[in-house]
Amino acid sequence: MIKHILPSIKLSIISLLLFVGIYTLVVWGIAYAVAPNHGNGEVVQVNGKTVGYKLVGQSFTQPKYFNGRPSAVSYNAAGSGGSNKGPSNPDYLKGVQSAIDTFLVYNPTVKKAELPVELVTMSGSGLDPDISPKAAMVQIARIASVRHLSEGQLTALVNKHIEKPWFGPAHVNVLLLNVDLDKL
Repeated sequence: MIKHILPSIKLSIISLLLFVGIYTLVVWGIAYAVAPNHGNGEVVQVNGKTVGYKLVGQSFTQPKYFNGRPSAVSYNAAGSGGSNKGPSNPDYLKGVQSAIDTFLVYNPTVKKAELPVELVTMSGSGLDPDISPKAAMVQIARIASVRHLSEGQLTALVNKHIEKPWFGPAHVNVLLLNVDLDKL
């Protein structure tokens, strides 16, 4: 019996050292060398001051800014997650209807049928940094009115920020868009 236990203990120790220690250090080292900002995220700075991270959504509630997707966790990256309420849950439906009503009050030129779903529903992570180009475009009239800018200027700004990945749909990073919006 001891003849079988000792080799299995040795194998366990070697496996732990190899897969927990050495493998982790190798993967971390490669990521540190290859990832932007050494894996600390893509920091967005304005005038030397950090205003956020490119890949983490933020709350923009003032009418002068483009709004991102609502968050079930108040954009808290430490507690990422969705509401876990299904599409037939009455509380969920009430929250979506409230979001629709609020959006339409601040964007009177938008018809309910034109409203992109991502502007009134919460994401699974609660941290989505991007919206669709359509979701950005439906907000242009409101922002043009509040900031006294032409809709053409804002359309050009949104078009400049449309990212088209190799796979998946085109999207607009809300933080980067609002940073450039403030520069106008």
